[in-house]
Amino acid sequence: MRTLNVDLADRSYPIYIGEGLLDDPRYFEPHIRGRQVAIVTNETIAPLYLDRLQKTLAGYQVTTVVLPDGEAYKQWETLQLIFDGLLTARHDRKTTLIALGGGVIGDMTGFAAACYQRGVDFIQVPTTLLSQVDSSVGGKTGINHPLGKNMVGAFYQPQAVVIDTATLKTLPPRELSAGLAEVIKYGFICDEPFLAWLEARMGDLLALEPTALTEAIERSCAAKARVVGADEKETGVRATLNLGHTFGHAIETHMGYGVWLHGEAVGAGTVMALEMSHRLGWLTKAELDRGIRLLAAAKLPVVPPQEMNAEHFLEHMAVDKKVLDGRLRLVLLQGLGGAVVTAEFPREILEETLRADYQALVGQAGEH
Repeated sequence: MRTLNVDLADRSYPIYIGEGLLDDPRYFEPHIRGRQVAIVTNETIAPLYLDRLQKTLAGYQVTTVVLPDGEAYKQWETLQLIFDGLLTARHDRKTTLIALGGGVIGDMTGFAAACYQRGVDFIQVPTTLLSQVDSSVGGKTGINHPLGKNMVGAFYQPQAVVIDTATLKTLPPRELSAGLAEVIKYGFICDEPFLAWLEARMGDLLALEPTALTEAIERSCAAKARVVGADEKETGVRATLNLGHTFGHAIETHMGYGVWLHGEAVGAGTVMALEMSHRLGWLTKAELDRGIRLLAAAKLPVVPPQEMNAEHFLEHMAVDKKVLDGRLRLVLLQGLGGAVVTAEFPREILEETLRADYQALVGQAGEH
């Protein structure tokens, strides 16, 4: 078992990483203040892990809320179901919510915790690779709006993040690849040596080899914890964690939430960010090709949807949290491992990026 810490002064908290943690009360009890606990999960995860977590928390008054599964349900109506469950069971301000599931469950449970009686404690128990390496750490919570992803929410930190790596054994291959998009991101933005490790171990990761997975999770969480500790509310360096996300969120919104998984959209969006960085002269062709090959090796989509044209992207990208004072800011790379957040780019370079022939680019990358 490994422990990392997110250093936020009086709101610091641990990230526990190991196998079988779901069954061990020691990782939960120190972070639960009252006698009431509400486990929020979904219809897919409940049959797999809900009973086990209830046994672990047998000493508490446990309420369960089982939500429908999928990004399409990350909205107000589903959020209300959490409040319905808490109020019906008369949960007070000392209750603790536990998010048992992937990124959608974590984001909604955290947002519910931020809102319920103006703020109660919550614990993240992420069960997908994407939520383990990214969304469960750092306190970003929220829901989607029809006009834009994650546009309604709060920065609200958990009491702890409990990552039981054994839950990945039930993860479908598509979800595994989606999580790898966020793992690869850390190499691109701040850890260039990690890219070589990922290139060497990609086969092991796709085969769910436990040692490789644990190292990838730990390295990703350590990078995220460092960035969040330096910039909790995303006024500076934390925005670099959104590499590929402005393009990716446009894909998710346009295609309909859940049609492309978040990590899949980030995969294609990252290729677009790499291509734009190359067009600006910040990445060499060899670096661009290397990035595309790594994302493709993770079995991620590396070409944006054919249904989308440049105008579609521009329309959705105008409704993005990185737009400030009417200016679109993008996360781009000045060399692998060197992310920048900038609005200083010629409009025509952005438009050329949106109109590029990604099928041809991917073909060229594969020829090396």
